[in-house]
Amino acid sequence: MAATGDDAAAMDSISRAPAAHSAALKPSPAASSQAEGPEASADNPGSFPKKTNTSSDGGVETAEEAVEPAQPDINELCGDMFEKMAIFLQGELTGTCEDYRLLENMNKLTSLKYMEMKDISINISRNLQDLNNKYASLQPYLDQINQIEEQVSSLEQAAYKLDAYSKKLEARFKKLEKR
Repeated sequence: MAATGDDAAAMDSISRAPAAHSAALKPSPAASSQAEGPEASADNPGSFPKKTNTSSDGGVETAEEAVEPAQPDINELCGDMFEKMAIFLQGELTGTCEDYRLLENMNKLTSLKYMEMKDISINISRNLQDLNNKYASLQPYLDQINQIEEQVSSLEQAAYKLDAYSKKLEARFKKLEKR
């Protein structure tokens, strides 16, 4: 990425600065050792590593591309993300728990309905058993009624035959009377 305007002018002045000026900017080896390297720059975001270039410019140092330090509020962002994720997961788990509670209540109600239906069916079965017992106790009387009905129908047939015979006799008697 190319620098423009004031940034470009500053970069040019740094790259063309005399060696004495760059030495003054550089801390002494006793104050900080080169072994600290990237760890020291990570701990101190204000310091940027510099690369010395011994080219034909006579000991001119050039600035290495500055690496942007990590944002200081990354911990806050991570904490916020974890809090929001925890809230989201809590909501999901709460919704699932509510679904299970609803299902449990529905199962309890269904169980109660089935128990009521079981009681009703037991009562119906008991009443049916009582009716069967009563029918069994009335069966001899029903058989007698059937026998009486058969006898009445045979008597009825005999009465029709008797009526037909009496009409024949009456017709014969009238025929004999006319003579």
